[in-house]
Amino acid sequence: MEMGYIIIFWYGILHAFGPDHLTAITDFSLGKSMKKTIMITFAFAFGHGITLFTFAKILEHYSLSEDITAYGDIISSSVIITMGVYLLYMVFVDKIHLNKHFHEGQEHIHIYFGKEHSHNDNIASTSAWTIGAFMGIGGVRGMLITLGMLQGNSIDFSMVLVFIAGVSLVFVSFGGIILYINRELLTNKTNVRHVFTTAGVISIVVGTNMIFT
Repeated sequence: MEMGYIIIFWYGILHAFGPDHLTAITDFSLGKSMKKTIMITFAFAFGHGITLFTFAKILEHYSLSEDITAYGDIISSSVIITMGVYLLYMVFVDKIHLNKHFHEGQEHIHIYFGKEHSHNDNIASTSAWTIGAFMGIGGVRGMLITLGMLQGNSIDFSMVLVFIAGVSLVFVSFGGIILYINRELLTNKTNVRHVFTTAGVISIVVGTNMIFT
């Protein structure tokens, strides 16, 4: 069983390095504080892990054809493309705002969408959890291969936690890069528009490439 945990943990690390996952984390974390970025990365990881766990339990009793599992990749790709289109739309209609103010002599920068800035962390975390769950469907084929290495072991929730730990390790580390971008680049409206436009274009390119490869 210990070897099974190691395999699942390593699979979580490799799985998290997928360009679609890193793109999704980027899209959600741009312009966010350290606290929100950490919450988003863990929410995405948990949503992803729960979905794969659900499919793993199904696969213990039923076999899924290659055609069915391929739909998971289409769903995952569509989510990434939609996020990219949304970011480009928000830039185009000028609904990404930057607000600077001071607290106790220190400057704070808040970036938000729409008309009003919100400090509600639950919205971003819930959205990240939901997107992570949807994109988890795209990992079904990879899970099939991993389960083949764990023959004789029943998939339980402890394995999900180990998978989430592996995914979170990569996501949190990558989140550090996004925090650097947030602090050093997203300091004026021009940079905000450029960075979000770049993120939107990359999302569309990554999602489209996943569909056609």
